[in-house]
Amino acid sequence: MFIFWTSSSSSQVSYDINGFCERNRDVLFPDLIELMQSSEHNFIRSLFPEVLNSDKGGGKGRPTTASTKIKKQANDLVNTLMKCTPHYIRCIKPNETKRPKDWEESRVKHQVEYLGLRENIRVRRAGFAYRRVFNKFLQRYAILTLETWPCWRGSEQQGVLHLLQSVNMDHDQYQMGRSKIFVKNPESLFLLEEMRERKFDTYSRTIQKAWRKYIARRKYEQMREEASDILYNSKERRRNSINRNFVGDYLGLEHRPELRQFLAKRERVDFADSVNKYDRRFKSIRRDLILTPRAIYLIGLEKVKKGPEKGQIKEVLKRKLEFTSINGVSLSTRQDDFFILHEAQYDSLLESMFKTEFLSLLCKRYEENIKRKLTLAFNDRLEFKVKKEGWGGGGSRMLLFQRGQGDEAQCKLGGKTLTVTVGDGLPKISKPSRRSAPQSHGGGVRYEQPKIGHANGAAQHARGSASRGQPEVAYSMPQKHGRPPSAVLPKLGNHNKAPSQRAQGPRQGNLDFLNVPDQGMSGAQRKKSIGQRPPPAPKARQQPAAPQCRALYQYVGQDADEISFNVNDVFNLVKEDPSGWWTGRIHGHEGLFPGNYVEKV
Repeated sequence: MFIFWTSSSSSQVSYDINGFCERNRDVLFPDLIELMQSSEHNFIRSLFPEVLNSDKGGGKGRPTTASTKIKKQANDLVNTLMKCTPHYIRCIKPNETKRPKDWEESRVKHQVEYLGLRENIRVRRAGFAYRRVFNKFLQRYAILTLETWPCWRGSEQQGVLHLLQSVNMDHDQYQMGRSKIFVKNPESLFLLEEMRERKFDTYSRTIQKAWRKYIARRKYEQMREEASDILYNSKERRRNSINRNFVGDYLGLEHRPELRQFLAKRERVDFADSVNKYDRRFKSIRRDLILTPRAIYLIGLEKVKKGPEKGQIKEVLKRKLEFTSINGVSLSTRQDDFFILHEAQYDSLLESMFKTEFLSLLCKRYEENIKRKLTLAFNDRLEFKVKKEGWGGGGSRMLLFQRGQGDEAQCKLGGKTLTVTVGDGLPKISKPSRRSAPQSHGGGVRYEQPKIGHANGAAQHARGSASRGQPEVAYSMPQKHGRPPSAVLPKLGNHNKAPSQRAQGPRQGNLDFLNVPDQGMSGAQRKKSIGQRPPPAPKARQQPAAPQCRALYQYVGQDADEISFNVNDVFNLVKEDPSGWWTGRIHGHEGLFPGNYVEKV
């Protein structure tokens, strides 16, 4: 036990000497002990009596030094790298300011030369820069041809050769190895990638088109059924209107800014059509009817009486009906096109061929805004209020509907009452047919809707004039009784025969009234001048044919000003541009296309 005293703090510190030497001795390695035991002096040998084990594995090894650790870590790193495929990334520092779009040309050139990038690129381009095993190459570019997509039936090497031949790649641009394909120039690989992207784009557009078509068809079928439910068991239907498609905008408002000016900036249009509006004297006036989620607009034409545009005819907003001011809609039980919009001030008597579509949209918007259903009244005796104009104006008018003949409504005015007569339509319980069920014409004969364009873009529905009977099934065309046989009409191909020979029907009489009468002196002079007419002028020389080009690869235009073509298509070359985008004409369309996709013929 050692005891130490300190003068500063007058404190006592105790130390225990047991095991002090064993804990504080320095490590003496076996090689040093062997060195001391090999000394010639007996005294030195006696100082190291330890018995060393001859087996080095059993003795205590020398501790690892810093240099040994560094050497071991370097060897482990090299072994790990040799097991991998190294990819070198060379970073270029474009500036010292650490700001985007700050490019120092001299600094970048120096780094490119210092890193040896140009030499590396030269070496790679001298050989084949791109290499890929057959399986992976075939999986990536199999979509380019129908034979390889979705599965290639032959060997992988033959599939790769088929892909390269389908894109017309030159033979000096690739080489076939035992298990890999080698492509020389990057441009050839870029061609494959671009064609692959265009294939994916084409297929995605096809899928989008089919899906949108399905959604639109389902939407309009639902709209047609909802519209039919509104009139179900309450009003007769026209035979050609029950299964027609809903268009919505029959005015083409996208190209009519003079009508869009009365709407809000981004107000959506649900329905737009040109209708007939009847005033208090039952005079018909054309109005443009527009239905939006906010209101109903009635737009007419008026002559400007003042200002610089005096005398010109301009569109004027005649009336704007808010949903809160609409009290209901009245219709008859016949197949006519009349309907009355009841409003707080005065009512509006309108006539529209597309009233069913308009009413279905109006009921939907009315319920969204007012939170209750729109009142619909069906009666053959309708009364409506008229606008109060001048002294003694106002009051009400009467509209009577009676059974008549034919599909066209016949109007007869009598004082303050307008009588409308129209024939019978389809039963009140008629509903639209399914998409797969075709319409029938009489006793099982199929009927196709006439493909005649309407003046405002809608499909014009022909209206027959024969009487109707009860249809065999709902929404089918009934038989027409008492119709004369079709043999009365002359057949095509008999126009070159004499009039007496062309008349094959039961009525055969004198047809001299069809002959053109004599034209007198003016007709004789005209015949003489025609006989002495000079011979036609010789045709102009045929212009040299325009230069043509043949497509080496398929190209699908991405913009409206581009054209599309397939491999080996030959078309006219209109203009060559140094930028690489040429102008051509194919299938009547003129547009831009890449010049490296074609060759001149």
